[in-house]
Amino acid sequence: MEFPLETEALVVMAPGAPFTLTPVVIDELRPDEVLVEMKYSGLCHTDLLVHKGALPILELPAIPGHEGAGIIRAIGSEVRDRSLSVGDYVLLSFTVCGKCAPCSEKRLTKCVAHTRLNFQSTRQSDGSTSARLRDGTPVRSQFFGQSSFARVSAVQEHCVVRCPYPDELALYSPMGCGFQTGAGTVLNILKPKEYHSIVIFGIGSVGCAALMAAAHLQLKQIVAVDIVDRKLNIARQLGATHTLNSSGVESVAEELRRITNGGPNFAVDSTGVPRVIEQMVGGLGFGGTAASIGAPPVGSKIQMDVASFFYANKNFLSIIEGDSYPPTFIPELIDLHRQGRFPIDKICKVYPIKDIDVAVAEMKAGEVIKPVLEWT
Repeated sequence: MEFPLETEALVVMAPGAPFTLTPVVIDELRPDEVLVEMKYSGLCHTDLLVHKGALPILELPAIPGHEGAGIIRAIGSEVRDRSLSVGDYVLLSFTVCGKCAPCSEKRLTKCVAHTRLNFQSTRQSDGSTSARLRDGTPVRSQFFGQSSFARVSAVQEHCVVRCPYPDELALYSPMGCGFQTGAGTVLNILKPKEYHSIVIFGIGSVGCAALMAAAHLQLKQIVAVDIVDRKLNIARQLGATHTLNSSGVESVAEELRRITNGGPNFAVDSTGVPRVIEQMVGGLGFGGTAASIGAPPVGSKIQMDVASFFYANKNFLSIIEGDSYPPTFIPELIDLHRQGRFPIDKICKVYPIKDIDVAVAEMKAGEVIKPVLEWT
């Protein structure tokens, strides 16, 4: 492909403005970038935060999308993974600086520049953007290093993971964020045993991934909590032993203690809602661990009784991207799926890119768990 390269993308021009298919221009491919022709992209609640203008670090106009999957069309001269080739089918995950101590130790989610690089959506070397509008206006175009709501995108090399099963590219596109976040929290950090109990708040794609990971480990009790009965029905299909519709429940914490005979060993919140996080921590059993993996609103606060938290020997963690190392963890999740132990096909639905508004509406209504957008 020759540069400048004109393509099209779903651009958010201003807070609350519609996702609009807009011509954009990529002027060049940097030496540390890979040009990817997108075929699919998962739709995540974080993309909707971009749409709302709820990420202060991200200036608009911007191209969201951070669960991309596509075909490599060009490779920068300094890309370090020499195994990559033009024509490879790839999945895209988050980006990192690749230089700090955590990166050198393959603890990528601890990268000291993680927030800036993934949410500011600019090149790490000079703060420039990889795309612009026809009139020259810069567009934030490396959201999570990829901005996969574009037909073609200049992607940071650290995002790229080869996909061994091109025929399943649509199904595996959400691996790069939502699925690895939920599953990684359970498999990489909490590591519960069969005799443990776990409660999962929020049965969206992240919560479902955590639930499927817990079911894979065959935990004694897996409790799914949501306010939408349709989602709770899906949770039972995925392996939940108990479900709880928390709307109208006077004390969620007390109800969970009743179900789990004293409180769960582990709890995971994927909603980011402060009140739900408080309920999660309050309902923990003695020595229990709570993990917050859903992004709460900027400036929000939670309250807890510090004394009861302390004397009950509870633990509270914040976890990003499941503390995963995508080059190895994403293939592990794919293997689990192919063994029938991570049934993501039960929660994904593919929509043409032009139907993004339909996908958003159905996701918000709980009619679909994980929408996947297709570039046709």
